[in-house]
Formats: sequence, C-alpha cells, structure tokens
Amino acid sequence: MQEKQSIHGAWANRWIFILAATGSAVGLGNIWKFPYITGENGGGAFVLMYLFCILLVGVPIMMAEVFIGRRSRQSPINAMRDLAIESGRSPNWSLVGIMGVLAGFMIFSFYSVVAGWVLHYIALMGSGDMVGVGVEQAGEIFNGLLADWQTLLIWHTVFVVMVIAVVAGGVNKGLERATRIMMPALFVLLLVMLGYSMSTDGFAQGFDFLFHFDPSELSGEAVLVALGHAFFTLSLGMGSIMAYGSYMPKKAKIGSTVLTIAAMDTIVALIAGLAIFPIVFANSMDPGAGPGLMFVTLPVAFGQMPGGQIFGFLFFVLVGVAAWTSAISLIEPAAAFMVEKFGLKRLPACIILGLLVWGLGITCLGAFNFMSDFTLFGKNMFDLLDYATANIMLPLGGIFIAVFAGWFVKQHASKEELGLSDGVYKLWYVLVRFVAPIAVGIVFCLNL
Repeated sequence: MQEKQSIHGAWANRWIFILAATGSAVGLGNIWKFPYITGENGGGAFVLMYLFCILLVGVPIMMAEVFIGRRSRQSPINAMRDLAIESGRSPNWSLVGIMGVLAGFMIFSFYSVVAGWVLHYIALMGSGDMVGVGVEQAGEIFNGLLADWQTLLIWHTVFVVMVIAVVAGGVNKGLERATRIMMPALFVLLLVMLGYSMSTDGFAQGFDFLFHFDPSELSGEAVLVALGHAFFTLSLGMGSIMAYGSYMPKKAKIGSTVLTIAAMDTIVALIAGLAIFPIVFANSMDPGAGPGLMFVTLPVAFGQMPGGQIFGFLFFVLVGVAAWTSAISLIEPAAAFMVEKFGLKRLPACIILGLLVWGLGITCLGAFNFMSDFTLFGKNMFDLLDYATANIMLPLGGIFIAVFAGWFVKQHASKEELGLSDGVYKLWYVLVRFVAPIAVGIVFCLNL
C-alpha cells in the first residue's frame, strides 16, 4: 500500500510521539487516583496486577488505535471510515470515531472546570494565602471557590484559552512545541517534589503504603479496579491516541513505542504517589480523601511545613501542566476532523471548538452553584457528563476499536502496520480479539 501523508503534519521523531502520548495519558487522575488505589488494594501486589492488566488490555487496544491512525493518516472519524472501506466493511464504523471525538469534547468541558480549580490554587499557594491554614478553614476555602461562579468562570476561560492556543498552532508549531517544553518540565517538577518528599518524616510510611506487598488485599474488586484503571489511564477509547498515531513516523515501531508509553505513564503515577503520600502521612492526614486530598488535605500539609509555600506552589504547577497536556489531546481529534471535513484553517476551527466547549463548561461549573438545582437523569451537568463519558462512551469505544481491529480489519493491514514478529503478532491478535474486549466489557457492565 502506498504511504499516505497527513495534511496536519507529523511528529519530528518517535520520542516526540512518546512524550505527547504520555502527556495525554498523565492527567489529574494519575497524580492522585492511581497512588491512592494502589495503597488501598495491596500496594506492590496491586501494582503487579495493574501491570498485568495494562499488558493484557491497555497495550493491545493502544496498539490498535495507533495503527488505525497511522495507516489512514487522518482524524479518528475518517480513519475508522477509510480503514473499514479498505477492508471491505461498512463505512458506518466512522460512528465509533464520532463517539470518541464527542467523548473527548465532553470530557474537556468538565475537565477544564477542575483544571480551573488547579489554576486558582497555583495563585493561592503562590500568594501565601494557604500558609498555616487548618483543615476546617481549607475546606471552607475550597467550598467557597465552588460557590463562586464568577471566579470559576474566569479560571475555566483561562484554561480553555491555554489549550486552544496550543491546538491552534497545529502539530509542529503547537502540539510538538508544547510537548518539548511541558513534558520535560513535568518530569523535573515531579523529581523536585520527590526530593522534597524524601526529606519529610513520612517518607518511609508513604513508601510502605505504596509498595508493601500484600496479596491478601488483592480481592476480586481490586482486580476490577486494576482492570478499569489500566484502560482509563492510557486515554483509550476517545480518539486521542488514534489522532496522535496518525502523526507518527512510518519507521517507528508501534509495539515498543506503546510499551514505552505504558511504562512511562505507570512510572509517573508511582513517582507522584511517592511525592504526595509521605507529605500526607507526615501531617497525619487521610490518604483516601479522593479529590479532596488535592484541594483540602495537601494545601493544609504544605501550609504547615518548612518551605511548604514554595513546594505547594510547585506541586500545583505540576498538576496544572499535567492537566494541560491531557486536555490538548482531548480536543485535537475534533480540531483535526474540522480541518479535514470543512477545509477550515486551524485557528478558526479551534476558535469554534473553544467557544462550544467553553459554553458547555459553564453548565458544568454552574452545577456547583447557580445551576445546582438543574438535573438530567438525576444528575447535575458535571456528574452527568462525567458518568456518560467514563461509564458508557469510553468503554464502548475501547470495545469497538478492539473488535474492529481484531475482527473486521484485514489481517495483512494490521500485520503490515504493526511490523511485529509472527509470534508476537499472534499474541496481540488473540489479546485484541478476545481478551481486551471481554475485559473492557466486564468493566463496562460493572460500571453501569
């Protein structure tokens, strides 16, 4: 088959793709959720189970997304349609791409609200307003922020503009340039936070919380938690990785590249845990506080520690960078599709998308204040969009992509694109046909 070229450009090299995809995968959930569920479910034993799930479920689906994107060199909607036609199948497979692009758009609308909280806390920590604050007072500050729709609107707007500014620059001047700056910055900030954490009294306890090896805590529920997180952590099912894959150099090997991304995503999550939990334990606080851990527990901890104002500020900058790199990948598939479908230049396409997502985001931030009484299906807008994407659209997207790649794409196409040895290809083929869709299907059913 003749090599296609993307009209959007291409990553300069394999490592830029790895960093961009890792940036997509490393988001708000990685920094507090993964370390917490690890500690709660058997520490090191859970990490092993999680890595097993990543290899059986996350990696095969991610490889499928990347090869579909790279083979067609188009946005997920057109990529699914073109590869279906090439394989003699119905062009209606593009509906899977549409669902993924829509899911990314919907996630961005409420993600930007949470990212807005992070931006607000960067300002709070930097100004010293959180120094010496107690738990009760920190709770009041956070609840006060949620009730203040004008402040939420300002930060939501700032974050949307930050993301749209990058995506409007296109693959090379936008995404790639941002990746070259933000991902090294993310790693440096993580290591600085880790160094600070190692100086606290709680480091040994935090290390033990994350890495104690207790197989007895590996219940059936813990295995399902590992399975669910293995799928969600890699940004699968919403077209981001497919879009990024369409800009991947032809000579780059998909298998080893995807394994590298999965490894980096896991390492970042574990380092984040080693950076956060010792600070929590040093201040005798609850590591299971969920999102409240980030906005109530940690600011109190930083506010009471020597040098805490500086490191608290750096911590929220780190979280902000992680949110930024993730959000870019949420909106890129929609931007690429608008350029392809309507022949728009990047900037107007991104402005239209930015205005739409900004408007939808207002209903999400309003869920905490002026629209708190408005519900659909018994949920406010924030919870509804979160539930619809995480519990329905992303798992369905993952299942359909696995089924499409394993059962409907002609074998010669996947074999040619993946470039694996016969034995490894057969293993991937079995995993993507049977294991991955069944595993994600179990997560889907249980989440409902």
